[in-house]
Amino acid sequence: MSALVVQKYGGTSVGDAERIKSVARRVVETKRGGRDVLVVVSAMGSTTDELIELASRITSMPQGRELDMLLTAGERISMALLAMAIHELGEEAVSFTGSQAGIITTADHGRAKIKEIRSRRLREGLDQGKVVIVAGFQGVSDDTLDVTTMGRGASDTTAVAIAAALGAELCEIFTDVDGVYTADPRIVPAARLLHAVSYEEMLEMAASGARVLAARSVEYARNYGVLIRVASSFGDGSGTFIREEDERMEKAIISGVTHDTSEAKVTVHGVPDKPGVAARLFGTVAAAGINVDMIVQNVSTAGVTDISFTVPRDQIADTKATLGPVVEEVGAAGVEYDEAIAKVSLIGAGMKSHPGVAADMFAALSDAGVNIEMISTSTIRISCVVREEDTARAVTAVHERFALPDEAGAREEHPA
Repeated sequence: MSALVVQKYGGTSVGDAERIKSVARRVVETKRGGRDVLVVVSAMGSTTDELIELASRITSMPQGRELDMLLTAGERISMALLAMAIHELGEEAVSFTGSQAGIITTADHGRAKIKEIRSRRLREGLDQGKVVIVAGFQGVSDDTLDVTTMGRGASDTTAVAIAAALGAELCEIFTDVDGVYTADPRIVPAARLLHAVSYEEMLEMAASGARVLAARSVEYARNYGVLIRVASSFGDGSGTFIREEDERMEKAIISGVTHDTSEAKVTVHGVPDKPGVAARLFGTVAAAGINVDMIVQNVSTAGVTDISFTVPRDQIADTKATLGPVVEEVGAAGVEYDEAIAKVSLIGAGMKSHPGVAADMFAALSDAGVNIEMISTSTIRISCVVREEDTARAVTAVHERFALPDEAGAREEHPA
């Protein structure tokens, strides 16, 4: 068996018949170059959104099992059409749904997680010299035997998980961008393409607003040592490699600036400052399946304090319904919701050994007239909540302060 490459193509890459033919040509070229190829595909273009909208015309509360059955149809269309296009070019191909591919998941419809991959049929197809095509985003529960989906961005996770299971030498994520940039080039035209980013840096980027890769896929790659290359399906650039950090990658203090406008800030006022109250608040929120990101608690005054935290905007209705009773129960003064915020983050493995990065970031925001409302840090990330209207100004100011085009140029040309 030749060296294996796993390639994933997103919805834009397979958005219509001509783009599917273009993907087929790229796949066949890789195959004829002497490698075995397994392809993971997303649904065509906006198919998933259209199916969700169609379901909403039938019912406002679709059953999870049936919604998953509906949504998996999108990837099945893509995989079958791509197999046909590859056959048309003279190569053999075989397509599999997630369940046929042996992708075993939990039974959580819409947010299932991969438990294992039973790869026998995939290996058989590859051993027969065929291009194997797998529908992303989906699997089957071994408890209920029902089809499941794994949430938005899960085709990336499917590809990385299969690459790990089959011992692929490389997992290529083809999308509509050239790779990972030092900032969103739509906001900062001077942003530069990074040649290599560590798993830890990419995890922080994905979690703080960069939408090039799904965070779960990066975590899977880190856990299993899968080398990832992110590149455009519409060009021949080298893209960005995601891999283990090494000494060659530490030349850049900062890798990039990300932003996220999908969160809302929640402030609970007048919280009694006594043991167990915070646990009661956040325990209730967690039990409702609401994801909390940043948390700030003010200094207690007269036995009460304010607690602020951020949640996804699309969960704000659930947050309001959940928090109302518990705020009253713990004796807090009230709760305030603010959806006009943005999170701007600075990420870089080099900041672990370079003091003063936070001060420089805060100074850059101050000089740009941007007020900071909340701050959160990790060893390689600093995040600030600002007003949503200040997003572009904040990202540009921080990017310029750290001279990221120069830092990006210090990256190695090819990390493999």
